[in-house]
Amino acid sequence: MSNDTPREDVRTGIAGMLPKLRRFARVITRDVQEADDLVQVTVEKALLRAGQWRPGSRLESWMFGIMKNAWIDELRARRRRGRVEAPEEAGVNVADGSSTAGEIALSVQSAMALLPEEQRLAVALVLVEGLAYKEAAEVLDVPIGTLTSRLARGRETLQALLGGAGEAR
Repeated sequence: MSNDTPREDVRTGIAGMLPKLRRFARVITRDVQEADDLVQVTVEKALLRAGQWRPGSRLESWMFGIMKNAWIDELRARRRRGRVEAPEEAGVNVADGSSTAGEIALSVQSAMALLPEEQRLAVALVLVEGLAYKEAAEVLDVPIGTLTSRLARGRETLQALLGGAGEAR
């Protein structure tokens, strides 16, 4: 087995993960253009550090971790420059039963944008991307209990913002 094998595995895996990376980046950044930039930065960093990925571990978790850290770096740089940008979303379109699937998706997307970052990331990793709690906790570098707490608060807030949708179980 050569040293290039993990690199090739990373390259192949990244290509298949691009839709998931884009989706998670949009959750993190709340902006399509910034999300595309974040995906590019993430892929570049992953390719440069492909030798650091441990074969047998989940590439998805490793990539989400790189993305999260790249976004944290970007926010720190903005603070240093004194220009942290606010999201464009000013409100939430609440679904009233007569909404189309597209309108409901926009409502959920807008509601997620209003969540505090730690809750938004937990919801995105577990509910949208389907990571196990343990993996999501590792990506966010928090204990599982902290992740489940953030997830519960995020779900509760989303239900409130969306007019109680999903309360009946």
